[in-house]
Amino acid sequence: MSDYLLEMKGIVKQFGAVRALDGIALKVRAGECVGLCGENGAGKSTLMKVLSGVYPHGSWEGEILWDGQPLKAQSIRDTEAAGIVIIHQELMLVPELSVAENIFMGHELTLPGGRMNYPAMYRRADELVRELKMPEMNVALPVMQYGGGHQQLVEIAKALNKKARLLILDEPSSSLTTSEIAVLLDIIRDLKAKGVACVYISHKLDEVAAICDTVSVIRDGQHIATTPMQELNVEYIIAQMVGREMNNLYPKQEHAIGEVVFEARHISCYDVDNPARKKVDDISFSLRKGEILGVAGLVGAGRTELVSALYGAYPGRQEGEVWLDGKQVDTGSPMKSLRLGLCMVPEDRKRHGIVADLNVGQNITLTVLQEFSRFGRIDAEAELQTIQQQIGKLRLKTASPFLPITSLSGGNQQKAVLAKMLLAKPRVLILDEPTRGVDVGAKYEIYKLMFDLAEQGVAIIMVSSELAEVLGVSDRVLVIGEGKLRGDFVNQGLTQETVLAAAISQSPQSDNIHREFA
Repeated sequence: MSDYLLEMKGIVKQFGAVRALDGIALKVRAGECVGLCGENGAGKSTLMKVLSGVYPHGSWEGEILWDGQPLKAQSIRDTEAAGIVIIHQELMLVPELSVAENIFMGHELTLPGGRMNYPAMYRRADELVRELKMPEMNVALPVMQYGGGHQQLVEIAKALNKKARLLILDEPSSSLTTSEIAVLLDIIRDLKAKGVACVYISHKLDEVAAICDTVSVIRDGQHIATTPMQELNVEYIIAQMVGREMNNLYPKQEHAIGEVVFEARHISCYDVDNPARKKVDDISFSLRKGEILGVAGLVGAGRTELVSALYGAYPGRQEGEVWLDGKQVDTGSPMKSLRLGLCMVPEDRKRHGIVADLNVGQNITLTVLQEFSRFGRIDAEAELQTIQQQIGKLRLKTASPFLPITSLSGGNQQKAVLAKMLLAKPRVLILDEPTRGVDVGAKYEIYKLMFDLAEQGVAIIMVSSELAEVLGVSDRVLVIGEGKLRGDFVNQGLTQETVLAAAISQSPQSDNIHREFA
């Protein structure tokens, strides 16, 4: 009998001439949580697709042993039957169906004659959500009635209902609040105590350090190291991931800050579903040339709604004025904003950043396609030259610009969206959660790019849920709370405690910054 529940040995996976996995090994014991770390494009997702049966046995080389026996899965159904369940970064729930229906999807309980046995499904679903410490959840309600944290736990309930012995969690906390993350980690600890094994994939290395017993690092498709967490620290994991020490995660550069170029005056946004309620309530601020303005606040504070309104992408009713170079401008749509040099990288790259049906190169040139138009036809050679320049400039990992954009890792998709907006030559660049789901190496490159742009005079607005990131990158910080501007601080000696206090405070605070407009 093997000491290990799972052993992956010498896993090799090729896509044409590209070797995505080159002899990877991974071992997991029952009740153990193994952190799988690596930069975007390192091969983590590919390895998990091999393990979970997305890539069937025979399409890769190597060996997988499950409970000491060879596993030759041909589909996800085969691996789930064995007890291996993957929870993807993008939740696989049907919003309109009930919590119970989502938990039993594909494994419904039926009565004689084929009718659904709803009472039995509700009873079992209720047991599962209580086990996951969510006794207040009504399993008969549509899952869309619950927030991201609860939906993530519904995915875990779904996995437990399939009698998971190994749970693969791919970036499980990317859209969760701090308190929701704490609940998630507690649940994983409980599962470990019951003998459930976990593979935890996350770029949030503080979570890896908190929950994982062992850490396996892969880089460029190769196994770098497997080490007990007690022998590691976050800095050493980063060094293994990127192949070099990164003493400073925020490569701050001195840059000149010039005159005011952009003003938002009395911006209000009304809730799409409840037009009587304001999501953003009378917010005004200014932005200077070469300035990086961080926007902080708790989840649901109205940050994304605010920047979407400035860019002309807010779906509901809004009020207020946008001024550029001392003149009021019309930013009623993203196209109008782009023409003015106001560009935005959205929070949800999958829904709003990329066009999934287009290839990498086509996504990059979307904002400037007219520049390659010659007598009604696209100059493909000139377009390709620009695409290759952008790929090199942003160190975007892709075997070819003609690959589907969806074949890239999340971090490289983010770089493609950035490349698209940089081609529009922004004067004001809005970045909404620019490093969400991005590894530390790619984060460093994005920060470096931001400082380079600021040095060139581009004014930047950056929304981020990570306070350390806001303080590490910004020249000035706006704090939003419940749709109102709660704080406006110069980032000199500013602490996370001050920002959090402003976010939950009822009265506005400032640092001698004039925010009022006539």
